[in-house]
Amino acid sequence: MDSTIPLVIHATHEAGVKVGGIGAVLDGLLGADVYNQRVARSVLVGPLSGWDSVQMERLNSPRNRLTIRYSSLHGIFDNVEPALRDALQAVEQAYRVAILYGIRGFGAYEHEVLLVDASNPDREAVNAFRYYVWQHYGIDSSRYAHADEMNLYFSIAQPLFASLKAIGADTGLSQNERFIIAHEWLGMPVVFASQMNEPGQWRTIFYAHEMATARLLVETHGGHDTRFYNALFRAQAWGQSLDDVFGNHDFFFKHAIIRQATRCDNIFAVGDLVVPELRFLGGEFAHKNIDLVYNGVTVHPITLAEKLASRRLLQEYCQNLLGYRPDYIFTHVTRMVLSKGMWRDIRVMEHLDRMLREVNKTAVLFVLSTSQPAGRRSEWVHAWESQYGWPVGHRADNGDLIDAETGFFFDGVEPFNQRARDSRIVLINQFGWDRQSCGQRMPAAMSFMDLRRGSDVEFGQSVYEPFGIAQVEPLNFGAISCVSNVCGCVGFVNQVAEKIASREGAHFDPSDNPNLVVADYVSLPDSYPIHSPQDALSIGQPTRDWIEGMNSGDTAWRIFRRLPVDETGIARLMESGEALAQGMSWDVVVQDYLLPGLEKARGEG
Repeated sequence: MDSTIPLVIHATHEAGVKVGGIGAVLDGLLGADVYNQRVARSVLVGPLSGWDSVQMERLNSPRNRLTIRYSSLHGIFDNVEPALRDALQAVEQAYRVAILYGIRGFGAYEHEVLLVDASNPDREAVNAFRYYVWQHYGIDSSRYAHADEMNLYFSIAQPLFASLKAIGADTGLSQNERFIIAHEWLGMPVVFASQMNEPGQWRTIFYAHEMATARLLVETHGGHDTRFYNALFRAQAWGQSLDDVFGNHDFFFKHAIIRQATRCDNIFAVGDLVVPELRFLGGEFAHKNIDLVYNGVTVHPITLAEKLASRRLLQEYCQNLLGYRPDYIFTHVTRMVLSKGMWRDIRVMEHLDRMLREVNKTAVLFVLSTSQPAGRRSEWVHAWESQYGWPVGHRADNGDLIDAETGFFFDGVEPFNQRARDSRIVLINQFGWDRQSCGQRMPAAMSFMDLRRGSDVEFGQSVYEPFGIAQVEPLNFGAISCVSNVCGCVGFVNQVAEKIASREGAHFDPSDNPNLVVADYVSLPDSYPIHSPQDALSIGQPTRDWIEGMNSGDTAWRIFRRLPVDETGIARLMESGEALAQGMSWDVVVQDYLLPGLEKARGEG
């Protein structure tokens, strides 16, 4: 491969606005020095939701760092050359869509963005594309007519590809110089469009940030990860596929699209378990090349004094809320969704509370998670704080607790706080982490980075987690990350830790990493009667509860014995954590994983 890659197209639902995990990945990749040294031009392509006022507000926010050069929805036409304006307008007219073309900032760099609003597209063009996909990939769009999400991405695929041609993204480039990376199933329609219009002329990659059918099977059954992964591991030994074990899943449109990922020149997987999850689909996946391309960590070196200053702010906040100054700060920053397994935090905290009591220490767990990512109005939060002590107290009849927050608080947090003696859990269901957003009792100097820097333990014991960026971000600041063994980040952390140990001539023991505690809620005792994949299907919530009950105590003990007892211990964790973070940086991910994966896509790996 030449030293420079001329063009990479990123097809993703987060092309215009960072929404979640893939947005964090794009921030890391596209902001990495190595990426920008090796990739000459990048264009992000995806949807534009002109009808959604909230999404448009986020798109236009200065924090999004978007500079619009052309947008018919915004009435901006003159920031591009007349020939380009005419070309984009021709695409709009041909497909009856609206186009936005601009530049977004990622770290110290800027990259091009193409977005399409297909609120009322040309149905003849969309139907022709659907017919092509049915003919060549066997995906019957009419079967999924109810799936608005699928309809959207099929409607924008052709105009997005035409817009790429309009801006001359690939002019003069050969098939080995231009790549389309489909981030999850949502990017695959753009791959289909390239294969329809210019067959064999683009190198294409399916970037699996998860395996949607695996997530579905994990989340919709009470056995969760305990059931699914025991079935998967035994199916590997028996040579059975997902359909053999769980039945045909073609009713699930994401499943039908993902099965066509083998048509791409290469497949990337963000975590170790995503690879066997994809292989579990059977067919071509059994022998298709799949490269691990882990997620990375943004490295922010800090001093011990800065760590302690953030810690003191969090201790002060606990004092203001609960009347005591904790010895330890535990945190969990996450989305309020089932896959995050947040009840497992409470199980581990029950054991930690007793252990802390024995050594006369105290702790607080700040859970920053919400079912309303846009946030509550700050005046409401301040009123709740004065009326009933939010966020220590919560109500479900006034817009405070909504959806999953209600069950998590009333079924888990509140009962724990009534029983516990030396620790408490505080649910802050409001993003912002400053006094304006979260009330007068939060120290005036507090910011979100204090929550990351000041943490002693970050929880993240998910039931499904292809990687888990949030769980390992605080490693950089000397935190102990407590994750479940289904989190994809475990493999990357262990790889880096083993390299560090090898350089130092030390023995590597993955169970003794000072910065990582891995909770195992999947492994069953040898006496448990599971032999075939079908046997594993009998695992339900009672078995999972039993495994969690047994293993949460061991998890708590391993956290407890790693907790620092003084500033020297904190400094040691910071040193080892920063070394891990350096080895997991986005530059490392690009250099060691992404670029070799691109080489394989064009047959040079």
